[in-house]
Amino acid sequence: MRHRVVTYSPEAAFHALADPTRRALLDLLRQGSQPAGQIASAFSISRPAISKHLRLLRRAHLVHEHRQGRHRVYQLNPESLKVVDSWLAPYRVFWCANLSSLKKFVETEYARESQSGLQADRAHEAVSRERKD
Repeated sequence: MRHRVVTYSPEAAFHALADPTRRALLDLLRQGSQPAGQIASAFSISRPAISKHLRLLRRAHLVHEHRQGRHRVYQLNPESLKVVDSWLAPYRVFWCANLSSLKKFVETEYARESQSGLQADRAHEAVSRERKD
């Protein structure tokens, strides 16, 4: 049972990324390969819980595991994140377009308000001068 073949499915990556602890594990592994014990010491949850999270990440092909002596060493597999990146690409385009439109709108409104504020200041100065005279 220990050497069973686990087929990869893109959904596994999304399921694995749904958990904040697993995302934190991936963030930690961006710094480089680390033994399981060192990874577990960075979290406040139990070592068995971290082990389960790492196993799920391994099955989703988001991390690789290899042995160094008695230690299991984990490293990030960024290749599997391409599935997530491909799914996010249309949303990136959507947000970039909408943020550009928002930027143009805000800049136009700011310019309009600045111009009307400048005109109001000039009118106020003119009224003040007339009163002095």
